[in-house]
Amino acid sequence: MLLITGSNGFLGAALCTFLNDIKIDYKSVSRRGYAGSISVGNIDAHTQWSEALRDIDVIVHAAARVHVMNDASLDPLTEFRKVNVEGTLNLARQAVAAGVSRFVFISSIKVNGESTELGLPFFADDLAVPLDPYGVSKYEAEQGLLQLAKETGLEVVIIRPPLVYGPGVKANFAAMMKWLNKGIPLPLGAIHNQRSLVALDNLVDLIVTCIDHPAAANQIFLAGDGEDLSTTELLQKMAKALDVSSRLIPVPMWCLQFGARLFGKQAMAQRLCGSLQVDISKARNVLGWRPPLTVDEALQKTADDFLQRNA
Repeated sequence: MLLITGSNGFLGAALCTFLNDIKIDYKSVSRRGYAGSISVGNIDAHTQWSEALRDIDVIVHAAARVHVMNDASLDPLTEFRKVNVEGTLNLARQAVAAGVSRFVFISSIKVNGESTELGLPFFADDLAVPLDPYGVSKYEAEQGLLQLAKETGLEVVIIRPPLVYGPGVKANFAAMMKWLNKGIPLPLGAIHNQRSLVALDNLVDLIVTCIDHPAAANQIFLAGDGEDLSTTELLQKMAKALDVSSRLIPVPMWCLQFGARLFGKQAMAQRLCGSLQVDISKARNVLGWRPPLTVDEALQKTADDFLQRNA
């Protein structure tokens, strides 16, 4: 029996839907017991998991305090640690006591760092260089889980996804689709970076592979679609999926970066102009895993859902 945490989130909900489709039994938990899931309240060092852990063999821990732009917390790292480190390790220790055999932890590519040089992707076994509080908290949780694995025999699998997109995606990805669909001209037609993304369906497929694959035990995997895109290419493909013209103005990257510095938007400029590539060869070689959807197929599913929601 599986236990899925964060079952009402973007990833957790998609994972539960997929498990329903392939008829795999699971229990789900969320803070408030959404959609028939077990309510556990806030996830921290004091959460009681005994009811949820009954008869569980494998946990997929997708619940987290997620990265947000312009975090208003006075001490963001402390707040991230409460959920992502203390909450995760509390669950893992109780899982060991309950006889759980495997713990699949959804981490973040931010553990590797914030950016890569063009053509020099992150690898799964690279030295971790987390730079922001969210990335630090995920790295500390990973380290705690791997230490617990050494001490107890619990099998730990760590998956680090980059930006996840798919039906129901929100935030910046949804905003870009909205701008494109409205025909708003965007000054993003001459960006020559490379970024890795992972489609929601591809990430769910990797997670399901890691639930019981013998070779996944105590390994770290990077998730991705296996096809990197520049911001310009992504917008062009997205416009095609939406069946609209991409009105992209070829403003040089140095102009965008200069303007971003003037207006204090360096972080946004980094996401639009910087590169962040991941190498998924370890998942391919160790697990025999291949992303089931191409980027074009995944963008089409995302666009169709967006159009249906905004009809």
